[in-house]
Amino acid sequence: MHRLTVPRTLLAAFLVAAPVTVLPASPARAATAHQVLMSGYAFSPGSLTVTAGDTVTWTNRDHAPHDVETTSGPASVHSPMLAKGASWSHTFTTAGSYGYVCTVHPGMTARLVVEPAAAPVTRAPAHEHHASAPAAVPTKRSPSSSMAGMPGMGAASPGKATEPAAAPSSDPPDSPSPTPPAAAAAAAQPALATTSAVSDIRPLEPLLLLTGVVAGVAVLCLLLVGSRSAAVSRSGD
Repeated sequence: MHRLTVPRTLLAAFLVAAPVTVLPASPARAATAHQVLMSGYAFSPGSLTVTAGDTVTWTNRDHAPHDVETTSGPASVHSPMLAKGASWSHTFTTAGSYGYVCTVHPGMTARLVVEPAAAPVTRAPAHEHHASAPAAVPTKRSPSSSMAGMPGMGAASPGKATEPAAAPSSDPPDSPSPTPPAAAAAAAQPALATTSAVSDIRPLEPLLLLTGVVAGVAVLCLLLVGSRSAAVSRSGD
């Protein structure tokens, strides 16, 4: 018996076509706020490292006014003059090293380093391989297997000798073999069908008989009426 197998290429195509789940990217980093105090004619802290996108706020705690102006760096920053208790904020978006000073008091210097923001991490798509069984493929039946169900045909495969037919039984022919219950029930079904058909036809016989009698009486009446009419016409002549 020949069997058809699923090609490996078909199985590989099924695995590639399986649903692909893409995980969302990691959430972006939240911006951070930083504080720099102007106190004692100095910036505190004098050196600060932030990330691109962070905000730095300067607050004046001295009686004298102060401001912020960059002396070096990839971008220029200049604040308004801040009185005591005033604040000013700036968000740095360009990475680099910034040096700044108070223009009123040149001795007030400080440095600010802006690091580039880390790019959001995108996870690689993961392929979900569903290990489902392939669809059933119908097997190819050989001629010998299809002929095995026919009466009188053996199920022997080509090239093999067919077994000889069973020898006749030694029991006397007059002794009938016992009938299986299933065969007896199958044989009783036609008899029941015939009985039901006969029972359906029998109620029609009285109706047919009555119809024949009525038709005969009608014909007889017609004959009698016709004969009387003929006799009356002859007597009148």
